[in-house]
Amino acid sequence: MAGFVHLHLHSEYSLLDGACRMSEIPKLAKEMGHDAVALTDHGAMYGVVKFYRASIEAGVKPIIGCEVYVAPGSRFERDGRTSAYSHLVLLCRDMTGYQNLLRLVSLSWIEGFYSKPRVDYELLRENSSGLIALSACLSGAIPKAIVVGDFDGAKKEALRLAEIFGKDNFFLELQYHGMDEQRTVNDALVKLSAETGIGLVATNDVHYLRRSDADTQAILSCIGTNSVITDGRPFGFDSDEFYYKSTSEMERLFGRVDGGSPIENTVKIAERCNVKLEEGLASRIGRGHIKFDDEFSEADYRERISHELSVISGMGYSEYYLVVADFVGYAKSHGIPVGPGRGSGTGSLVAYLIGITEIDPIRFSLLFERFLNPERVTLPDFDVDFSYDRRDEVIEYVREKYGPSHVAQIITFGTMA
Repeated sequence: MAGFVHLHLHSEYSLLDGACRMSEIPKLAKEMGHDAVALTDHGAMYGVVKFYRASIEAGVKPIIGCEVYVAPGSRFERDGRTSAYSHLVLLCRDMTGYQNLLRLVSLSWIEGFYSKPRVDYELLRENSSGLIALSACLSGAIPKAIVVGDFDGAKKEALRLAEIFGKDNFFLELQYHGMDEQRTVNDALVKLSAETGIGLVATNDVHYLRRSDADTQAILSCIGTNSVITDGRPFGFDSDEFYYKSTSEMERLFGRVDGGSPIENTVKIAERCNVKLEEGLASRIGRGHIKFDDEFSEADYRERISHELSVISGMGYSEYYLVVADFVGYAKSHGIPVGPGRGSGTGSLVAYLIGITEIDPIRFSLLFERFLNPERVTLPDFDVDFSYDRRDEVIEYVREKYGPSHVAQIITFGTMA
């Protein structure tokens, strides 16, 4: 892998903060000779799939991540001190890390939202497996402690994060965008690395792709902070250095730092991050379940997928599909026999691709509209058959995951006509 990889980058999905167009990120990485690039939007993962697909298409390795907001205490607290949240960059090493990051981000919105979607140290500890953490920008807990002269507090925080993620999975993040505070922080981080053995890594906190985009990003930030550009750029973005820098530019900044190469560590981290998001279609093809021929082409399947997804999303059924796929997947992964599918639900190709059914509706000419269409008045449901002697395990799984107050059992009465 080439000499440098950007591991801290905000796309247009860091709303009113990032100005990197998703389709252009991997193209520029390729132009720069970078073999990989990371996506670390603020508190959200809306753009992950789009970023992943664009990167694969461009021949660049996608590194999936997020810059989360960490509450100083419990994520459930709602008081004045909660405004003191800190930033932390998380990168996925593998699918376990990807699933843990999804959980962290989801719960930050569901349980921790207060001004920002926040996680806390309890959540980080419970979901640290498969993740690499970076100490983030000046808004990270460690840099903030250094800026106020609390080196011991910064060291304590560094050791805590190294303990949570593992010493080899936590790095102190060096950045320089022309700010005096960053010089102070970087000097302290180098000292901290020497005292603790925690590695250093160089990033540029990319918020726009080219230097010339600085004003555009500043205007976006003004919209987000309810200010006007004539009063000056928003705090923290005074310079125009938050762009996608070349390897040589990063080497000029951090190529001679004592205590190991923070540039080289970007490559080592990138090599350790290997998340592959397989689509259901690719998975079924790979297992030999779907084979294309003169009668059924890949285009036929992709056209049907596009149609079904538009209807499913338009009718508000996405969550229902995911919930059913969840408990069917649980049963299959725990050796509980599951029927191949029954009723109109077998007409959904999406259901087949995500494992709800085991019948290819294209091959057997089954109609999706029998199950779901905008003209249908009554709401459909999937008929799922579980082994009679183990179905209680599936019911208990659903109760535990979604909560007993969200789960109900029903009965069908047969009456004399």
